Amino acid sequence: MRAIVVEGPSQDLVIGDVPRPEVGAEGVLVEVHATAVNRADLLQRRGLYPPPPGESDVLGLEAAGVVAETGAAVRDWRRGDRVMSLLGGGGYAEYVGVHQGMLLPIPERLSFEEAAAIPEVFTTAYMTLLDEAALATGETVVIHAGGSGVGTAAIQLARALGARPIVTVGDGGKLARCVELGAEAGINYKEEDFAMRAREMTGGRGVDVILDCVGGQYLERNVGLLAPKGRLVIIGLMGGAKAEINLALLVGKRLRVIGTVLRTRALEEKLALIDGVRRRILPLLADGGLRPVVDSIYDLADAAKAHDHVAANANFGKVILRVR
Repeated sequence: MRAIVVEGPSQDLVIGDVPRPEVGAEGVLVEVHATAVNRADLLQRRGLYPPPPGESDVLGLEAAGVVAETGAAVRDWRRGDRVMSLLGGGGYAEYVGVHQGMLLPIPERLSFEEAAAIPEVFTTAYMTLLDEAALATGETVVIHAGGSGVGTAAIQLARALGARPIVTVGDGGKLARCVELGAEAGINYKEEDFAMRAREMTGGRGVDVILDCVGGQYLERNVGLLAPKGRLVIIGLMGGAKAEINLALLVGKRLRVIGTVLRTRALEEKLALIDGVRRRILPLLADGGLRPVVDSIYDLADAAKAHDHVAANANFGKVILRVR
């Protein structure tokens, strides 16, 4: 089958031929119509983020398509069903094998391209805001990189929960679009100190939750910005993996610093998360209360151009690859 492969020392992305996946008793073979680009794909391409043991080494952490085959123990899915799924790898290909419990039905109102923009970011938003931080109605949450795929999903979910989302972005145009999407306010971190500005916005109290993909570079300011009993959830290390922290602030304000990851979790944990997404997120996607934000769509053969677009931080929302 056709798939994107990483070729040569220059790490070129080219169309190659790889074996079609085989599925076991609880597996489903999905004919992929669309997938999406994640920053993890850019890291894996450079050899910095290998897939977990047993997962495909083909890039791609999510896919949308139709059921092509089902294993002997699969009862809830039939050939031709429109489905989307979070993946450990393998999305940049014509077919991918998925455990039956990882599949979600695509709402009728959504295209394959829109559906491909859902699994990674809305599962991450659910995992961080609900499962890890227990974000509650009336609380204030700072969402760093508000214009990213995860950012656009987290803004909407926070608003749906009755919370007050504040975003940080590095572009005035993205800031305005975040507000249109539901952010209560936005901060251009290139022009203002986000911690000082967010503290002003909250009357000096600070915020209840911070969703952070930056890491070390932001740690001190994040901790200082949190209100008593605040929760900092770290999902990325774009600003470094090391930093000093004033433990007196953690103790005095009873703060929690939570590190979390999605791709390398055990299957049982992922199945539990997907069940939560099925119950809490999917109905809102079906009725339009939440919506995938698609920045642009590229053909699979143009995966390198799509990677360049994401690497340049030019996207607002998700960059999609159309497979067929």
